[in-house]
Amino acid sequence: MPLDEELLALLREPSTCYLATSMADGSPQLTQVWVDTDGENVIVNSVQSHVKTANIQRDPRVAVTVSHPDNPSRYYQVRGTVREVRTEGAVDHIETLAQKYLGKPYPWYGGRDQVRVIFVIEPERVVGAR
Repeated sequence: MPLDEELLALLREPSTCYLATSMADGSPQLTQVWVDTDGENVIVNSVQSHVKTANIQRDPRVAVTVSHPDNPSRYYQVRGTVREVRTEGAVDHIETLAQKYLGKPYPWYGGRDQVRVIFVIEPERVVGAR
């Protein structure tokens, strides 16, 4: 499903984003994340040892809500499937996201020994509120 220009613009801004995954018992798990796009997919960077990574490995179906940083009522919900989880390029990507969101290098909150991962989310349904 193609992403419209307004959603692509939000994904390229330091927008507020929440990623929903499913726990093993089926209950929801929600995390605020930094978000990006490659122009076709929603891209999220995380850590290999985090709960959301384990949830995605078990069930790759996710939902993402992205809202405008200045107007939270302007948002999109994207439901999709994580088609790829990769470590290659993840450290450079988190540095790029840190510049976008913080305006400075990534502070490595959990330490530099963490293994960063990139989730590539293929959108299957997009709903927007403008």
